[in-house]
Amino acid sequence: MRLERVAFRYRRRDPWVFRDVTLSLPEGSVTEVTGRNGAGKSTLLRVMAGLRRPRAGAVKDRPARVGYAPERFPVDQPFSVRAYLGHMAAMRRVPQAARDGWAERLGFEHLLDVRLSELSKGSAQKIGLAQALMADPELLILDEPFAGLDTATRDALPDLISEFAARGSTVIVSDHQRCIEAMPGVDRLHVADGSVTRSAAGGVEAWTVLEVEVPGDEAETVETKLRADGYRVRRREE
Repeated sequence: MRLERVAFRYRRRDPWVFRDVTLSLPEGSVTEVTGRNGAGKSTLLRVMAGLRRPRAGAVKDRPARVGYAPERFPVDQPFSVRAYLGHMAAMRRVPQAARDGWAERLGFEHLLDVRLSELSKGSAQKIGLAQALMADPELLILDEPFAGLDTATRDALPDLISEFAARGSTVIVSDHQRCIEAMPGVDRLHVADGSVTRSAAGGVEAWTVLEVEVPGDEAETVETKLRADGYRVRRREE
């Protein structure tokens, strides 16, 4: 898949969210999208997925089967989990067994008869992942997929991402929690100030270590904020 001079803004007189983005995303690659909150990461992912049209430029050779998991799964729908995933399976012409298989693999079999509106954030995140994965996508786009997940699912997700890439899928992940940071061979796109820059897998990035001391009762808040803004955080053990 290729982006050729892609640009996007919401309305004609709005500032550009990003512009003149030209890059290729090969089959079997994993790309992490980074940037502070509000920089345009989610918008870039939706353009890549085909959910928004670029205002200029073009996305070419997008695969036919696209799986997209939004940052916030829309739970305000009048369905149970079973009915919703069954409907999505029918729309994508995949066997109903695919629904049950992902329910087992992601650990939400006990939630199949729960209404979407009654799900916790982490459980809703699993449903969003299941609907994205069930059609064996050739292009898999995950927007903050680790947020709210239980430990077991969060730990298993990098292997699942690697599995799809090994089968030839193009995988793109926005991940401010940096759960795929240690995965080998990950390309990175950084969104900031209306531009998208690329750092190839294994490339050297111009990072500087900055040591900051904060009160103990503020550490979690500061760490979460820094990660959300796209910074790497390592807490030193005293």
